[in-house]
Amino acid sequence: MTAYKGDANLDKLLKAAGEARPLEDIKAVLEGILAAPEDIAAPALWLKLFVTGSNPETAQQLSALKEQLAANQNAVAQNRLADLRAEMARRGIDGFFVPRADEFQGEYVPARADRLAWITAFTGSAGSAVVLKNKAGFFTDGRYTLQAKKQVNAKDFDVCSTAADQLPVPTVTPAEWIEKNLPKGAKFGIDPWVHTPNDVKNIKTAVEKAGGTLVFVDSNPLDAAWKNQPPAPLAPVVPQPLKFAGRASAEKRKALADALKTKGADALAITLPEETCWLLNIRGGDVPCTPFALSYAIAHKDGSVDWFIDQRKITAETKQWVGADVRLHELSEFSGALTALAKKGQKIWVDPGSAPVKAQSIVTANGGTLHTERSPLQLMKALKNPVEIQGMVETHIRDGVALTRFMAAISEQGAAEKFDEISASDLLQEFRAAGENFRGLSFETISGSGGNGAIVHYRSTPETSQPLISGPIYLVDSGGQYLDGTTDVTRTMAVDNVTPEMKEHVTRVLKGHIQVALSEFPAGTTGDKLDVKARAALKEVGLDYAHGTGHGVGSYLAVHEGPCSIGPRSSTVPLEAGMILSNEPGYYKEGAYGIRIESLVVVVDTGKKDADGKNLLGFKTLTMAPIDRNLIEPALLTADELKWLNGYHAEVRKNLLPRLEKLDPKAAAFLKKATEPLQKPAGPQSKVQKIKGFFL
Repeated sequence: MTAYKGDANLDKLLKAAGEARPLEDIKAVLEGILAAPEDIAAPALWLKLFVTGSNPETAQQLSALKEQLAANQNAVAQNRLADLRAEMARRGIDGFFVPRADEFQGEYVPARADRLAWITAFTGSAGSAVVLKNKAGFFTDGRYTLQAKKQVNAKDFDVCSTAADQLPVPTVTPAEWIEKNLPKGAKFGIDPWVHTPNDVKNIKTAVEKAGGTLVFVDSNPLDAAWKNQPPAPLAPVVPQPLKFAGRASAEKRKALADALKTKGADALAITLPEETCWLLNIRGGDVPCTPFALSYAIAHKDGSVDWFIDQRKITAETKQWVGADVRLHELSEFSGALTALAKKGQKIWVDPGSAPVKAQSIVTANGGTLHTERSPLQLMKALKNPVEIQGMVETHIRDGVALTRFMAAISEQGAAEKFDEISASDLLQEFRAAGENFRGLSFETISGSGGNGAIVHYRSTPETSQPLISGPIYLVDSGGQYLDGTTDVTRTMAVDNVTPEMKEHVTRVLKGHIQVALSEFPAGTTGDKLDVKARAALKEVGLDYAHGTGHGVGSYLAVHEGPCSIGPRSSTVPLEAGMILSNEPGYYKEGAYGIRIESLVVVVDTGKKDADGKNLLGFKTLTMAPIDRNLIEPALLTADELKWLNGYHAEVRKNLLPRLEKLDPKAAAFLKKATEPLQKPAGPQSKVQKIKGFFL
């Protein structure tokens, strides 16, 4: 690494290159870049935010200064709960709610907004905390209960689960905890920028039942207590070309304008970054694993858009790309723009499930009219166009090549003993990075051997990482971000002696996976109607899993995307052709092993109709990766299920083998064995024998 030669030298180089900003502004941008996740596919992309000229030393010295600033970012030791409580006392509030969500309601939050992790040490993507003067509670769902037990200090927080049957962790919601613990007459604060109107209804009801008063704070007290809080992230915003987006932004904006007119709305407040990214055909890098540019927007019924974003992220290319009908403003101007529209008496559409409650209160406080309904962009974005669908098909073939190379590498004789959870996931990332259009991971890889695999959203660390051979079953849930699509795939593999019980449980999970994949259903069907099929074989023997069966997936956007899903709770969003979802039943035996089989599927029109004349829809599986035959008990599969499995493996072989034969002959040989047809055993069934192997 080149040594930094000092501010005066860099200032001279930058001025010679034509960079007009003073060095202090340059340093502020670098601090923001450091607060954004590293771009593993294009580590030098951040340089687009500076004028560097033709002298290579300018870029080298910028990089050297960036490294120096990173080295100087030392943590400040704090008694965090005490500091937050002191700040609450200064503001006259007796309680405060800390959600996982930030101002943009994303699954991933930037380092600056990772408030729940700062106060509790919990790193999962779903949870919340309630802090009172002398007591605090932490809450998460069934996916993260085991993780919370390990990460959250039970001396500081009552650790609770919102899911049933998570003993010894009690099943308590934040609202129930507030009702029980908030003192009568207390003032309970929330930051209105990080809660949706739907969230606030539940909190307000709980506070009032306890005899307290809900207070909207002017600024977040946790931010004031967080002495070394990072700055907002700064990552370049880049165009998403039409060859990947499939539909021009102007066309999308016209369709949105038509939707506004249908509801009599003048404007839509867009507060979810993925909606703005999709609408304007742009992508960013402000948060991990998801190409978001954190920003707000207001779309008008004339098709124009006001876009509120830190303009230091916007390159000249991107400014030209979005065009004259997209007006740029600083993020801080969003409140004022909403206020001005409301004062004109405009009817403004605000999504009560995703927008900050502050946006809604601004409109009502300034004389505007609210239209509260799910954003029309949610469904528009979920219905993939033909270019996006074809991109997902191609992406999954390339991703399948990477995953099969990974499986082949760790299946070689003695390889499972050499790899641990972290080195295995690193190897998988290397194979993905070698593929065309790779832009990074779509989420942090879940690489769990033995009992670690039973933690639904486990994240391996140097302290917890186990050798693959430490458990008979290894679970790897992973995905990639590519310019033409997003992947999410889980495979469960045998790495040591597997018992009949394990084979039965894997096969029952597989049966659920196949029943979803084989489903045909009339238009208008919601995901809860299919969820029962995924769980049926497990429930026959009293087993189940504490997560949904399927989530929507974006096109080079969020790996978890609304509004479609497959889960036990009833949904108001029918499945439609063009939606892409996951199909991921599982089973988890605490301390022993985890099982999940996940592939992405696209909803298709089968061309058939039901008895009532409704179009019949079905699924086409996009993910191309073998399912471990050694973990399957064929005797438990029906003829149709066995036919599906062998047909799927034939499709995987057809799509991957030609590429693997050119790229990796060992992986090609592995794939041939891994996709051989399974046969139902003939005659009386003997007890399932223990096996040893990994796709052997």
